[in-house]
Formats: sequence, structure tokens, C-alpha cells
Amino acid sequence: MNETVTLEIKNVGQIKDASLTFGDLTVFVGPQATGKSIALQLLKLAIDAGQVQDEMGRYGLDWSGRLPDFLDAYFGEGMHAIWTDKSSIDWQGRAMDLEQIARRKRKAKDENLFFIPAQRVLTLRDGWPRPFTDYTPGDPFAVREFSEKLRVLVEKELGSASLFPQVRRLKREFRNLLERDVFSKYALKIDKVRSQKRLVLGTEIEGENLPYMVWSAGQREFVPLLLGFYWLMPPTKVSRRSQIEWVVLEELEMGLHPRAISVVLLLVFELVVRGYRVCLSTHSSQVLDALWALKHLSENGGTAKALLDVFDAPKTPPMLKLAQDMMSKVRKAYYFDKGTGVVHDISALEPSAEEDGEAGWGGLSEFSGRASAAVASAVANVNRQPSK
Repeated sequence: MNETVTLEIKNVGQIKDASLTFGDLTVFVGPQATGKSIALQLLKLAIDAGQVQDEMGRYGLDWSGRLPDFLDAYFGEGMHAIWTDKSSIDWQGRAMDLEQIARRKRKAKDENLFFIPAQRVLTLRDGWPRPFTDYTPGDPFAVREFSEKLRVLVEKELGSASLFPQVRRLKREFRNLLERDVFSKYALKIDKVRSQKRLVLGTEIEGENLPYMVWSAGQREFVPLLLGFYWLMPPTKVSRRSQIEWVVLEELEMGLHPRAISVVLLLVFELVVRGYRVCLSTHSSQVLDALWALKHLSENGGTAKALLDVFDAPKTPPMLKLAQDMMSKVRKAYYFDKGTGVVHDISALEPSAEEDGEAGWGGLSEFSGRASAAVASAVANVNRQPSK
């Protein structure tokens, strides 16, 4: 995608000033409670206001034309406080009038942005996706909508007792990596206890299944994410789902070992290469490590093979093409500064940058930097001690 897309946010929640230009892959970093999720949910609202209103109305949410009630219904209970008389949002250079959006329903259209929230583990209750109406009215729209999408997927689209591995879902290389680094020889299946369906991990022993509550934390976090990837990668000749052009993925690393994070990043690359514009938020230095490697390999004549080496991924023709295609994509990174509320463009990812937010990669490398400095100082002191 070559179109320049911009979003400007001023004085909304913790965000004092954010001027965002989106690439094919855009990454938000920064401490907790700095506004990353608010920015991503505002992006969803800018792109899909009519669809959001239609979905909320369809499931009985009524904000009666009042902006505070609309903000609580969309962001979650109590979140109306993020908006004040000093708040403003510009989308593609034009002001977004949230008061008008709350007062008047926009014409519903096809969804253009698919949102995978950080709280995705909440979507599975007893191992089965929860419907939109199973949540309280104060829960964020993004969580409720994602959960409903997963319910529709497993009940109406997948149509199989075996959800992973599935030959028609994901490339063989991805299935092998996920088996190695996430599922450890287990199969994700649909089981039925009496009349109740549930997701289980099947073992090599016939009839021995592991229910949701005994899965590892990483498996519980990953399964909703896997189903989200299934939603976005239909098993057809069409590379994208219907009208979806954007994907938001919050905190992809939650509960996952670094090897599993690498696989998820490769899946994100697959989304980008398929033509989705992807936005991530993260607290993992590994994500920016990957972005830094991608940047320098693409700028310095690095090969697709070298990029796959970073991820310990197989060098098969499909994976080599994925890596090669990814090198030409536009990448952006932004640091949400907790102290000032200002969002900084750190896309250069320059460790020697004067700005701490860029040099420390949004704070993600601060701890390792302090540890290295402390060890270096201790070693230097030992070396300075006179020999006896």
C-alpha cells in the first residue's frame, strides 16, 4: 500500500499530542497506560464508525445520542473521561466530530478494520468463544466484537472437529513451526461433553483430551490469536477476507515464549504481504529487534535467507518469497512517552539517537542496557584492582 494515511490525536486520555503516519506495518511501544490502546481504538472508529454503530445497536447498546454514553459503550465503562473540551482528532487531515458521530448514526458499511484485542484470553469461557451478549455493557466493544467473530468462525465456518493442524489453514511451514513452538504435538480439536461443545487439546492417546483450564498460559493466550489469523486468512484463492484492509493486533507476545513470538511475527509478515495494513502494540523488545533487523537487512542488501535466519525459519520457497516481499514494505514505529504524553516517531530505530525514546527503543531495552552497564562497571573495577 502506497497511500499515506494519517491520524492526529490531541488531549485524549493520556495522549497529549500524537501525529501518526501509518506504514504497511506500524508498531506502538511505550509503558502501560500511555494511550496505545486508545489510539488503536480511535483508528478503528475513524475507519469503521458506521459499522461500529450498527454492531452496537444490533446487540442492544443504546447511547441515546450522548457522547459520554457512546464513549463508555465503545471504550468501556468510565472511559468517557478521556474526552474533554480540549480534545481533538484529525483523520486524513479532516477533523473527526465525535459529538456528531454520537448524535447521528452513520450509514453502515462493510468492516474495513479487524481488531484483535489484548484481552483476547477473555473470549474463551470454558474453552468456547463467548457471544457478544455474554459480556457486561461496560466491557470494551473491541473485545466483544472479536469474541463474536470467533464464535461465528468455530460454529459456522470451520466445520471440522480438528482445528489445528488443518491442511487448508496456514502454510505447511507455519503449521510445523506452531507445532514445534506452541502446541508441542497436541492437536486443537472440537469436543462435545453431553450437548456442550468445547475446544480441547488432543493427545496421542485416543480419547484423552486436555480441557481448556489445564492448557498452558501460552496456549490459552495463543488459541484466540490463531483463530483470528484463521479469520484473516481464508482457505481460498482470495488472499484477504472480504473488505478487511486493516488489522490491529494488541500485545501479540502475551503469554508466549520468545520462540513462539517469532512464529507470530512471521504470521504478521504474512498478513502484511497479503495486503493488510497491520498495526501492533507491544511490550516486547523482540518485536523491535525484528523490526530493526528487517530495516537494516533491507537497506544493506541483506537476503531473504538472512531474514529467515533471524526467525530460525525454514528456507523453503514460500518462506523465502515471504521474507523477500516483506523487505520492500514500509515500516513505522512510535513511542508513547508517559512523562509528556507526546508520541514520538522512532522508525529509524537508531540506538545512538539523542532521544532516549528511540535510543532505548521505547524503554524496551532499558533494563538490558542498565544490566550491561552495571556488569561492565563491575568488571572494570575488578581489573583496576592492584594485583597481590
